[in-house]
Amino acid sequence: MKIITEVNQKVIDKTAQRCRERGIVIPTFAQQKDPTKIPQSVKSRLARVGLDDVDPVNLFRITWKNEPVAKGGGFNNGNWIEFPSSLTGIEARVIGLIGKHFPTGAHKVGAGFGCLVPRLVSGQFDPTSQKAVWPSTGNFCRGGAFDCALLACTAIAILPEGMSRERFEWLKSIGAEVIATPGCESNVKEIYDKCWEIRRTRPDCVIFNQFEEFGNAIWHYHLTGGIVEEVFKRIARPGERLSAYISATGSAGTIAAGDYLRTCSPAVKVVATESQQCPTLLRCGFGDHRIEGIGDKHIPWIHNVRNTDMISAIDDEQCLALMRLFNEPVGQDYLRKQGVDEKVVSQLPVLGISSICNLIAAIKTARYYEMDRRDVLFLPMTDSMALYQSRLDEQRRLHGSYTNEDGAKHFARYLAGIGVDHLRELGYLDRKALHNFKYFTWVEQQQRSVEDLHKLWDPDFWTETFTQVEEWDKRIAEFNQRVGL
Repeated sequence: MKIITEVNQKVIDKTAQRCRERGIVIPTFAQQKDPTKIPQSVKSRLARVGLDDVDPVNLFRITWKNEPVAKGGGFNNGNWIEFPSSLTGIEARVIGLIGKHFPTGAHKVGAGFGCLVPRLVSGQFDPTSQKAVWPSTGNFCRGGAFDCALLACTAIAILPEGMSRERFEWLKSIGAEVIATPGCESNVKEIYDKCWEIRRTRPDCVIFNQFEEFGNAIWHYHLTGGIVEEVFKRIARPGERLSAYISATGSAGTIAAGDYLRTCSPAVKVVATESQQCPTLLRCGFGDHRIEGIGDKHIPWIHNVRNTDMISAIDDEQCLALMRLFNEPVGQDYLRKQGVDEKVVSQLPVLGISSICNLIAAIKTARYYEMDRRDVLFLPMTDSMALYQSRLDEQRRLHGSYTNEDGAKHFARYLAGIGVDHLRELGYLDRKALHNFKYFTWVEQQQRSVEDLHKLWDPDFWTETFTQVEEWDKRIAEFNQRVGL
């Protein structure tokens, strides 16, 4: 799927003029993947800028390799946490990539960058006359709005009214127009309906729908897949193997890293997680759930289900219980008594709700495939509990103060008791069935063609789609030369 299909020089000229006036230089994907390629002049500017400041130089902080400090940080080799067997109960090593240290506190700024920038530098989006619309169940519209603020674009965020209060407050603070749609995390169709309304009534708007925008998957293929490969090579002991990559599907951007990992570790298991209360992939089911960061009731257009080995459905009550165990002082004390190292306990708040979901799924995966100490599993942790304090408060109101007895019950049932239930290992025909299931959303509702659906089943389609980054980087470099900064 070619993203840049035409180039509009007049729009590029206007965009370059705006970037020149506002001091905007756009990083290449190669620089985001390897910050050693970033010019020293940019690094000097970053030394005076906070991680979440609305300063265009923070475009260069859209990387997994930010130094984990609030202001003036440089770059490192990535941020991750290893979950020990005292917590997971398994021999296999489980590594979580920390998304908290991106601007906005979530890696979705990368997905937004992958969608917006190719169109910006090719003149397919005009920031002087058009607005960027970010339909989302949460973090994607935050990432898109932040990208817009850095790139001098106007943002419109669409998200369900049932999302956490922090999301709405932050979006308004950054100047985005906010549209709340009915429902909660799994009410994606209502978001799509609003997008069609905007297409009909607001011709100045361009919609960047994360569920169908290949720039989302392409960014994760190169950046998230790349950091997993790098971290594995850095930490792997003799005889260890990269055995699994576990990711909540959501928009299916993050799970595209599994396509990349398949090229360097062909035997890797790619596991898609979702809520047990809305088991769309597990059994073509539906329902509401509370794992924020996962949009459901359909299969995203950009999900290459042919490359998915297993579905793992996780109980949202399990995620919320572990959220309290990992974050309440009494729960953390209980973990220490179980032998979990203090350093690990202190890091557990870097897991947001969907990150906890991925951790549970990783443990299930290791148990199902009988993995041992030779196996290393990776999971992305999109965001942290910094974005869910209102959910903690909500659980306290509903269930009262957290006690040592709560900690014991939650540890026994929801960690030590993790089994291999609600899993579905996919054969060829299972994957084809999930692929065909896209028809009902994308062809019947979203005006995609059957011919395009057939193309998505062709492995060559994905290979060609993921190789566009080199062309994009050339256009970014040409655009920056035109800006002249």
